[in-house]
Amino acid sequence: MTLIHAKTALLPGGWALDVTVAVEDGRIAAVGSGPTAGAVQVDCLLPAPVNLHSHAFQRAMAGLTETRTAGQDSFWTWRSLMYRFLEQLTPGDVEAIAAFVQMEMAEAGYAAVAEFHYLHHAPGGAAYANRAEMAERIAIAAAESGLGLTLLPVLYEQGGCDGRALAGGQLRFGNDRDGYAALWDGAARALAHLPADTRLGVAPHSLRAVSRGSLDWVAGLASHAPVHLHLAEQVAEVEEVKAAYGARPVEWLLANAAVDPRWCLIHATQMAPQETTGLAATGAVAGLCPITEANLGDGIFDGVRYAQAGGRWGVGSDSNIDITLAGELRLFEYSQRLRDRGRAMLAIPGRSTGRVLWESAAQGGAQAAGREAGEIREGLWADLLALDLTAPDLAGREGDTILDAFIFGKGAVAEVWSAGRHLVSGGRHHGRTAIAAAYARVMARLRDVL
Repeated sequence: MTLIHAKTALLPGGWALDVTVAVEDGRIAAVGSGPTAGAVQVDCLLPAPVNLHSHAFQRAMAGLTETRTAGQDSFWTWRSLMYRFLEQLTPGDVEAIAAFVQMEMAEAGYAAVAEFHYLHHAPGGAAYANRAEMAERIAIAAAESGLGLTLLPVLYEQGGCDGRALAGGQLRFGNDRDGYAALWDGAARALAHLPADTRLGVAPHSLRAVSRGSLDWVAGLASHAPVHLHLAEQVAEVEEVKAAYGARPVEWLLANAAVDPRWCLIHATQMAPQETTGLAATGAVAGLCPITEANLGDGIFDGVRYAQAGGRWGVGSDSNIDITLAGELRLFEYSQRLRDRGRAMLAIPGRSTGRVLWESAAQGGAQAAGREAGEIREGLWADLLALDLTAPDLAGREGDTILDAFIFGKGAVAEVWSAGRHLVSGGRHHGRTAIAAAYARVMARLRDVL
């Protein structure tokens, strides 16, 4: 059993002083009060959120797509560059990049990641002898980093709503139903060696990339697994879906799929007001990636309306160009302020902006990952984060102002536990030296070939 004593902790009922948390077999066995001999001593203990949306391999692209091409640069020109980049990646590269990304996530304060995994095949689209080779590499990375993992193998069937064939870089993503079923079974075998908090879900890539029939098929492949889907990210996507299906993406999905709390709809930056409230009513999670959405020019999620309608949401680092939990939360709130020209847009009576952001992201991220976590409560996985309250911006802070200062000022993540695994101590991941060295070798090779 591991004991953690905190001077202050954020519990489901609010802030508490002098809290001791007992962790056994990865779960919170008890939450009590008073110091205990032999306990790990921390200043401030919080539930550690899940990073609900990641494409690990894109971390190695950071800074490579910031020059102007001919005409107006957009998500679609970025996507073309991404396709050319991924042609260079080997399974070993993906393993090293994923371990580095997961290490950075832990140091940022995430306890787990939902990996939206669509790089399946060799360049040219031929399947590896082990169809789940790339999924296995993500699993190996998770074993090295210790970060909790929900793996979401992606079904990617077609190049658009018209059913056109995949081409170029997309060939590495492609599967028909039989191929995907084999991949999913292989991924399950790859995850069998990971800890008990590991989950396997499904991810129909988008309404553009899967057929209508396959959307229902893949969502039903595992009746209790998380279902993640890119939805309504770009104006051109909305127009294509509307032309093909006769309705906007969110409108069509809500009318034609059994969307419920196991679904996570990624981005959803292009929604009409009635779509926003309709999505909130399903109990599904909106997967927000504010830094990537800003980088790609996606648009701004209608967060205020969605929250007022009772919508659940979490955050993810998506392209991983800047892995910062506080930064994702800060930019989400700032985007609402910029659009509506106000302040403290997501705060509610009795809870500050920082606290609303933190608790919503922790609970929504856990739901999206199919992970029993999100609060410091007996029986849940011990996904925990400790802040160092000696940091200049946090010194002397109490209650909600701790989170406000951490998100909107500068703070320090001191310790992180993922299902009781102590990954980060003193702000540093236990495997940083070896993981960073492997990543550096990959980056050196990529620089030579790009």
